[in-house]
Amino acid sequence: MSLEKALKHEVKKREVRTAGVVVPDSSRCVQCGICSYNCPIGIDVRAHVWIRVSVSDSHCLTCGECVARCPRGVLSFQRSNIFTQGEA
Repeated sequence: MSLEKALKHEVKKREVRTAGVVVPDSSRCVQCGICSYNCPIGIDVRAHVWIRVSVSDSHCLTCGECVARCPRGVLSFQRSNIFTQGEA
């Protein structure tokens, strides 16, 4: 992989994190709580997964710790249009 391609890939990952939300695949979750334990803000990510909703807490930094630490790959980032709805 060329350096230019690698940098573009990294920029794209950052764009998803800044304009996205953490989305669970609840069917794979075993409620271990590792995601919530590793959240630096203290958000109960496990509870969001349990009720099958994305992490919509306004304090979420989208740092990716919960996504990276989940041993079963339950969490992922998805783009959100929450910030672009008001723009014309």
